[in-house]
Amino acid sequence: MLRVKPVSAERLPELLRCMPKAELHIHIEGSLEPELMFALGQRNNITMAYPDVETLRGAYVFDNLQDFLDIYHAGTQVLRTEQDFYDMAHAYLARAAADNVVHAEIFFDTQTHTGHGVSPEVVIAGLHRACLDARAAFGMTATLILCFLRHLSEEDAFECLEQAMPHLDKLVGLGLASSEVGHPPEKFARVFARGRELGLHLVAHAGEEGPPAYIWSALDVLKVERIDHGVQALKDPALMARLAQERIPLTVCPLSNVKLRVFPTLAAHNLGQMLDAGLVATVNSDDPAYFGGYINENFTQTFAALGLTAQHAYQLARNSFEASFLDDTLKRQHIDRLRATFETFV
Repeated sequence: MLRVKPVSAERLPELLRCMPKAELHIHIEGSLEPELMFALGQRNNITMAYPDVETLRGAYVFDNLQDFLDIYHAGTQVLRTEQDFYDMAHAYLARAAADNVVHAEIFFDTQTHTGHGVSPEVVIAGLHRACLDARAAFGMTATLILCFLRHLSEEDAFECLEQAMPHLDKLVGLGLASSEVGHPPEKFARVFARGRELGLHLVAHAGEEGPPAYIWSALDVLKVERIDHGVQALKDPALMARLAQERIPLTVCPLSNVKLRVFPTLAAHNLGQMLDAGLVATVNSDDPAYFGGYINENFTQTFAALGLTAQHAYQLARNSFEASFLDDTLKRQHIDRLRATFETFV
Protein backbone atom coordinates (compact mmCIF):
# COMPACT_ATOMS: atom_id res chain seq x y z
CA MET A 1 0.00 0.00 0.00
CA LEU A 2 1.31 3.43 -0.95
CA ARG A 3 2.45 5.51 2.01
CA VAL A 4 0.92 8.89 1.21
CA LYS A 5 2.76 12.06 2.13
CA PRO A 6 0.79 14.35 4.46
CA VAL A 7 -1.43 16.98 2.86
CA SER A 8 -2.62 20.04 4.76
CA ALA A 9 -6.28 20.45 5.63
CA GLU A 10 -6.38 23.48 3.33
CA ARG A 11 -5.08 21.51 0.33
CA LEU A 12 -6.88 18.24 0.98
CA PRO A 13 -10.18 19.22 -0.72
CA GLU A 14 -8.31 19.87 -3.98
CA LEU A 15 -6.72 16.42 -3.80
CA LEU A 16 -10.09 14.80 -3.09
CA ARG A 17 -11.59 16.53 -6.11
CA CYS A 18 -8.79 15.77 -8.57
CA MET A 19 -8.05 12.14 -7.66
CA PRO A 20 -9.51 9.56 -10.06
CA LYS A 21 -12.25 7.45 -8.53
CA ALA A 22 -15.04 4.99 -9.28
CA GLU A 23 -18.64 5.45 -8.17
CA LEU A 24 -20.36 2.19 -7.27
CA HIS A 25 -23.57 3.34 -5.55
CA ILE A 26 -25.57 5.74 -7.67
CA HIS A 27 -29.28 5.36 -8.43
CA ILE A 28 -29.69 7.04 -11.78
CA GLU A 29 -33.26 8.12 -11.03
CA GLY A 30 -31.85 9.78 -7.90
CA SER A 31 -29.67 12.01 -10.07
CA LEU A 32 -32.72 13.62 -11.70
CA GLU A 33 -32.29 17.29 -10.83
CA PRO A 34 -35.43 19.44 -10.44
CA GLU A 35 -34.53 21.51 -13.50
CA LEU A 36 -34.35 18.45 -15.75
CA MET A 37 -37.43 16.96 -14.08
CA PHE A 38 -39.44 20.05 -15.00
CA ALA A 39 -38.01 20.08 -18.54
CA LEU A 40 -38.97 16.44 -19.09
CA GLY A 41 -42.41 17.07 -17.60
CA GLN A 42 -42.96 19.86 -20.11
CA ARG A 43 -41.63 17.72 -22.98
CA ASN A 44 -44.05 14.92 -22.09
CA ASN A 45 -47.01 17.17 -21.15
CA ILE A 46 -47.01 15.95 -17.55
CA THR A 47 -48.32 18.31 -14.88
CA MET A 48 -45.92 18.60 -11.95
CA ALA A 49 -47.16 18.49 -8.36
CA TYR A 50 -45.02 21.55 -7.57
CA PRO A 51 -45.37 24.98 -9.19
CA ASP A 52 -41.65 25.59 -9.79
CA VAL A 53 -38.13 24.24 -9.33
CA GLU A 54 -37.52 26.09 -6.06
CA THR A 55 -40.67 24.70 -4.42
CA LEU A 56 -39.77 21.18 -5.50
CA ARG A 57 -36.23 21.45 -4.19
CA GLY A 58 -37.62 22.81 -0.93
CA ALA A 59 -39.63 19.60 -0.54
CA TYR A 60 -36.42 17.56 -0.35
CA VAL A 61 -36.61 17.21 3.44
CA PHE A 62 -36.91 13.67 4.73
CA ASP A 63 -37.23 12.03 8.13
CA ASN A 64 -36.48 8.51 6.88
CA LEU A 65 -35.98 6.31 3.83
CA GLN A 66 -39.70 5.92 3.11
CA ASP A 67 -40.33 9.69 3.10
CA PHE A 68 -37.60 10.02 0.49
CA LEU A 69 -38.87 7.10 -1.60
CA ASP A 70 -42.34 8.65 -1.80
CA ILE A 71 -41.09 11.85 -3.49
CA TYR A 72 -38.43 9.96 -5.45
CA HIS A 73 -40.99 7.70 -7.13
CA ALA A 74 -43.28 10.65 -7.84
CA GLY A 75 -40.43 12.36 -9.69
CA THR A 76 -39.86 9.38 -11.97
CA GLN A 77 -43.25 9.90 -13.62
CA VAL A 78 -41.71 12.42 -16.04
CA LEU A 79 -39.50 9.69 -17.57
CA ARG A 80 -41.37 8.32 -20.59
CA THR A 81 -39.12 7.93 -23.64
CA GLU A 82 -35.74 6.46 -24.46
CA GLN A 83 -34.42 10.00 -24.89
CA ASP A 84 -35.62 10.93 -21.40
CA PHE A 85 -33.57 8.13 -19.86
CA TYR A 86 -30.61 9.01 -22.05
CA ASP A 87 -30.75 12.67 -21.04
CA MET A 88 -30.97 11.81 -17.34
CA ALA A 89 -27.99 9.44 -17.51
CA HIS A 90 -25.96 11.79 -19.70
CA ALA A 91 -26.48 14.62 -17.19
CA TYR A 92 -25.25 12.42 -14.32
CA LEU A 93 -22.25 11.19 -16.30
CA ALA A 94 -21.26 14.78 -17.14
CA ARG A 95 -21.33 15.69 -13.45
CA ALA A 96 -19.46 12.52 -12.49
CA ALA A 97 -16.74 13.17 -15.06
CA ALA A 98 -16.34 16.71 -13.71
CA ASP A 99 -15.72 15.08 -10.31
CA ASN A 100 -13.00 12.87 -11.87
CA VAL A 101 -15.10 9.72 -11.76
CA VAL A 102 -13.48 7.50 -14.39
CA HIS A 103 -15.84 4.54 -13.94
CA ALA A 104 -19.44 4.32 -12.70
CA GLU A 105 -21.60 1.29 -11.99
CA ILE A 106 -25.11 2.68 -12.18
CA PHE A 107 -28.19 1.34 -10.40
CA PHE A 108 -31.56 1.53 -12.13
CA ASP A 109 -34.86 -0.27 -11.89
CA THR A 110 -37.54 -1.06 -14.42
CA GLN A 111 -40.35 -1.87 -12.01
CA THR A 112 -41.03 1.78 -11.19
CA HIS A 113 -41.24 2.63 -14.88
CA THR A 114 -43.32 -0.35 -16.04
CA GLY A 115 -45.80 0.81 -13.40
CA HIS A 116 -46.05 4.03 -15.45
CA GLY A 117 -46.54 2.13 -18.70
CA VAL A 118 -42.92 2.43 -19.87
CA SER A 119 -41.38 -0.76 -21.25
CA PRO A 120 -38.08 -2.17 -19.90
CA GLU A 121 -36.67 -1.93 -23.42
CA VAL A 122 -37.13 1.87 -23.42
CA VAL A 123 -35.46 2.24 -20.02
CA ILE A 124 -32.48 0.03 -20.76
CA ALA A 125 -31.91 1.36 -24.29
CA GLY A 126 -31.72 4.98 -23.16
CA LEU A 127 -29.44 4.30 -20.20
CA HIS A 128 -27.17 1.96 -22.12
CA ARG A 129 -26.72 4.41 -24.99
CA ALA A 130 -25.65 7.09 -22.51
CA CYS A 131 -23.14 4.66 -20.97
CA LEU A 132 -21.67 3.88 -24.38
CA ASP A 133 -21.44 7.56 -25.29
CA ALA A 134 -19.66 8.39 -22.02
CA ARG A 135 -16.38 6.98 -23.31
CA ALA A 136 -16.14 9.44 -26.18
CA ALA A 137 -17.91 12.32 -24.42
CA PHE A 138 -16.14 12.15 -21.05
CA GLY A 139 -13.33 9.60 -21.29
CA MET A 140 -15.00 7.36 -18.70
CA THR A 141 -16.69 3.97 -18.58
CA ALA A 142 -20.12 3.19 -17.17
CA THR A 143 -22.10 -0.01 -16.70
CA LEU A 144 -25.62 -0.87 -15.48
CA ILE A 145 -26.91 -2.84 -12.49
CA LEU A 146 -30.61 -3.74 -12.53
CA CYS A 147 -32.13 -3.41 -9.04
CA PHE A 148 -35.20 -5.24 -7.80
CA LEU A 149 -37.52 -3.25 -5.55
CA ARG A 150 -37.63 -5.10 -2.26
CA HIS A 151 -41.04 -3.81 -1.15
CA LEU A 152 -42.49 -5.79 -4.07
CA SER A 153 -42.67 -9.58 -4.21
CA GLU A 154 -40.09 -12.05 -5.43
CA GLU A 155 -42.57 -13.02 -8.15
CA ASP A 156 -42.44 -9.40 -9.34
CA ALA A 157 -38.64 -9.59 -9.30
CA PHE A 158 -38.72 -12.74 -11.42
CA GLU A 159 -40.99 -10.99 -13.91
CA CYS A 160 -38.58 -8.04 -13.97
CA LEU A 161 -35.65 -10.36 -14.66
CA GLU A 162 -37.56 -12.19 -17.38
CA GLN A 163 -38.36 -8.90 -19.11
CA ALA A 164 -34.67 -7.98 -18.99
CA MET A 165 -33.46 -11.29 -20.47
CA PRO A 166 -33.14 -9.95 -24.05
CA HIS A 167 -30.89 -7.19 -22.70
CA LEU A 168 -28.53 -9.10 -20.39
CA ASP A 169 -25.59 -8.07 -22.56
CA LYS A 170 -26.24 -4.50 -21.44
CA LEU A 171 -26.10 -5.35 -17.72
CA VAL A 172 -23.17 -6.10 -15.44
CA GLY A 173 -25.18 -7.16 -12.41
CA LEU A 174 -28.30 -7.35 -10.27
CA GLY A 175 -29.04 -5.43 -7.08
CA LEU A 176 -31.68 -5.03 -4.38
CA ALA A 177 -32.96 -1.60 -3.32
CA SER A 178 -35.94 0.36 -1.92
CA SER A 179 -37.55 0.02 1.52
CA GLU A 180 -35.24 -2.12 3.66
CA VAL A 181 -36.91 -2.66 7.04
CA GLY A 182 -39.36 -5.55 6.92
CA HIS A 183 -37.99 -6.83 3.62
CA PRO A 184 -34.98 -9.03 4.45
CA PRO A 185 -32.66 -10.19 1.67
CA GLU A 186 -33.73 -13.83 1.95
CA LYS A 187 -37.09 -12.82 0.50
CA PHE A 188 -35.25 -12.77 -2.85
CA ALA A 189 -33.13 -15.91 -2.52
CA ARG A 190 -34.44 -17.69 -5.63
CA VAL A 191 -34.23 -14.77 -8.04
CA PHE A 192 -30.67 -14.00 -6.95
CA ALA A 193 -29.77 -17.66 -7.44
CA ARG A 194 -31.13 -17.33 -10.99
CA GLY A 195 -29.04 -14.22 -11.54
CA ARG A 196 -25.95 -16.08 -10.41
CA GLU A 197 -26.75 -18.89 -12.88
CA LEU A 198 -26.91 -16.25 -15.62
CA GLY A 199 -23.40 -15.06 -14.76
CA LEU A 200 -24.39 -11.64 -13.41
CA HIS A 201 -22.60 -9.93 -10.55
CA LEU A 202 -24.71 -9.60 -7.40
CA VAL A 203 -24.99 -6.74 -4.90
CA ALA A 204 -27.63 -5.74 -2.34
CA HIS A 205 -28.55 -2.85 -0.08
CA ALA A 206 -28.21 -4.09 3.50
CA GLY A 207 -27.51 -2.54 6.87
CA GLU A 208 -28.60 1.00 5.98
CA GLU A 209 -31.62 1.17 8.25
CA GLY A 210 -31.93 -2.60 8.62
CA PRO A 211 -30.01 -4.67 11.20
CA PRO A 212 -26.65 -6.45 10.80
CA ALA A 213 -28.62 -9.67 10.28
CA TYR A 214 -29.62 -8.34 6.84
CA ILE A 215 -25.93 -8.10 5.90
CA TRP A 216 -25.34 -11.68 7.00
CA SER A 217 -28.24 -12.96 4.91
CA ALA A 218 -27.24 -10.86 1.89
CA LEU A 219 -23.85 -12.58 2.05
CA ASP A 220 -24.95 -16.11 2.94
CA VAL A 221 -28.35 -16.42 1.24
CA LEU A 222 -28.08 -14.06 -1.74
CA LYS A 223 -24.30 -14.61 -2.01
CA VAL A 224 -23.65 -11.01 -3.02
CA GLU A 225 -20.18 -9.70 -3.85
CA ARG A 226 -20.70 -6.20 -2.45
CA ILE A 227 -22.83 -4.70 0.31
CA ASP A 228 -24.48 -1.38 -0.47
CA HIS A 229 -24.40 0.88 2.60
CA GLY A 230 -23.54 -1.61 5.37
CA VAL A 231 -23.07 1.04 8.05
CA GLN A 232 -24.94 -1.04 10.65
CA ALA A 233 -22.18 -3.66 10.48
CA LEU A 234 -20.32 -1.90 13.28
CA LYS A 235 -22.97 -3.15 15.73
CA ASP A 236 -21.74 -6.73 15.16
CA PRO A 237 -18.04 -7.44 15.88
CA ALA A 238 -18.20 -10.91 14.29
CA LEU A 239 -19.61 -9.41 11.10
CA MET A 240 -16.93 -6.73 11.10
CA ALA A 241 -14.24 -9.38 11.35
CA ARG A 242 -15.74 -11.31 8.46
CA LEU A 243 -16.08 -8.25 6.23
CA ALA A 244 -12.44 -7.38 6.85
CA GLN A 245 -11.10 -10.92 6.42
CA GLU A 246 -13.04 -11.63 3.22
CA ARG A 247 -12.50 -8.08 1.91
CA ILE A 248 -16.16 -7.61 1.09
CA PRO A 249 -16.67 -4.08 -0.23
CA LEU A 250 -19.13 -1.64 1.31
CA THR A 251 -20.50 1.19 -0.84
CA VAL A 252 -21.02 3.90 1.77
CA CYS A 253 -23.03 7.08 1.09
CA PRO A 254 -22.32 9.63 3.85
CA LEU A 255 -24.54 12.56 2.80
CA SER A 256 -27.41 10.16 2.15
CA ASN A 257 -26.97 8.66 5.62
CA VAL A 258 -27.29 12.09 7.24
CA LYS A 259 -30.17 13.22 5.01
CA LEU A 260 -32.15 10.06 5.89
CA ARG A 261 -31.27 10.34 9.60
CA VAL A 262 -29.18 7.16 9.76
CA PHE A 263 -26.64 9.41 11.50
CA PRO A 264 -27.54 12.73 13.15
CA THR A 265 -24.53 14.54 11.66
CA LEU A 266 -21.57 13.80 9.39
CA ALA A 267 -19.32 14.12 12.44
CA ALA A 268 -21.14 11.10 13.89
CA HIS A 269 -20.60 8.94 10.80
CA ASN A 270 -18.64 5.70 11.20
CA LEU A 271 -16.67 5.78 7.92
CA GLY A 272 -13.42 6.44 9.74
CA GLN A 273 -14.05 3.50 12.06
CA MET A 274 -14.72 1.29 9.04
CA LEU A 275 -11.36 2.22 7.52
CA ASP A 276 -9.53 1.78 10.82
CA ALA A 277 -11.06 -1.71 11.09
CA GLY A 278 -9.68 -2.65 7.69
CA LEU A 279 -13.00 -2.70 5.84
CA VAL A 280 -13.09 -2.14 2.06
CA ALA A 281 -15.26 0.96 2.31
CA THR A 282 -15.94 3.32 -0.60
CA VAL A 283 -17.57 6.75 -0.84
CA ASN A 284 -20.55 7.31 -3.13
CA SER A 285 -23.45 9.74 -3.69
CA ASP A 286 -26.50 7.40 -3.72
CA ASP A 287 -29.22 9.85 -4.89
CA PRO A 288 -27.29 13.10 -5.31
CA ALA A 289 -30.11 15.30 -6.60
CA TYR A 290 -31.98 14.65 -3.35
CA PHE A 291 -29.19 14.32 -0.79
CA GLY A 292 -27.20 17.50 -1.29
CA GLY A 293 -24.18 16.48 -3.29
CA TYR A 294 -22.43 14.40 -5.92
CA ILE A 295 -19.40 12.29 -5.10
CA ASN A 296 -16.88 15.07 -4.53
CA GLU A 297 -19.23 16.80 -2.09
CA ASN A 298 -19.49 13.49 -0.23
CA PHE A 299 -15.71 13.32 -0.04
CA THR A 300 -14.99 16.93 0.91
CA GLN A 301 -17.77 17.31 3.48
CA THR A 302 -17.12 13.93 5.10
CA PHE A 303 -13.36 14.46 5.32
CA ALA A 304 -13.88 17.88 6.89
CA ALA A 305 -16.36 16.51 9.43
CA LEU A 306 -14.33 13.45 10.42
CA GLY A 307 -10.80 14.81 10.13
CA LEU A 308 -9.76 12.14 7.64
CA THR A 309 -6.38 12.34 5.90
CA ALA A 310 -4.79 11.98 2.48
CA GLN A 311 -3.95 8.37 3.39
CA HIS A 312 -7.67 7.71 3.90
CA ALA A 313 -8.38 9.39 0.56
CA TYR A 314 -5.97 7.11 -1.28
CA GLN A 315 -7.42 4.06 0.47
CA LEU A 316 -11.02 4.98 -0.40
CA ALA A 317 -10.24 5.72 -4.05
CA ARG A 318 -8.17 2.54 -4.40
CA ASN A 319 -10.98 0.57 -2.74
CA SER A 320 -13.43 1.95 -5.31
CA PHE A 321 -11.42 0.44 -8.16
CA GLU A 322 -10.71 -2.83 -6.40
CA ALA A 323 -14.41 -3.20 -5.52
CA SER A 324 -15.57 -2.50 -9.08
CA PHE A 325 -16.55 -5.10 -11.64
CA LEU A 326 -13.89 -3.91 -14.08
CA ASP A 327 -11.40 -6.47 -15.36
CA ASP A 328 -8.06 -6.69 -13.59
CA THR A 329 -6.16 -4.87 -16.34
CA LEU A 330 -8.40 -1.81 -16.16
CA LYS A 331 -8.33 -1.87 -12.36
CA ARG A 332 -4.53 -1.80 -12.44
CA GLN A 333 -4.48 1.06 -14.95
CA HIS A 334 -6.79 3.15 -12.77
CA ILE A 335 -4.83 2.37 -9.60
CA ASP A 336 -1.57 3.30 -11.33
CA ARG A 337 -3.10 6.63 -12.36
CA LEU A 338 -4.37 7.14 -8.81
CA ARG A 339 -0.92 6.48 -7.39
CA ALA A 340 0.62 8.95 -9.83
CA THR A 341 -1.91 11.60 -8.80
CA PHE A 342 -0.90 11.26 -5.16
CA GLU A 343 2.82 11.07 -5.87
CA THR A 344 2.80 14.26 -7.94
CA PHE A 345 0.34 16.29 -5.86
CA VAL A 346 2.04 19.36 -4.38
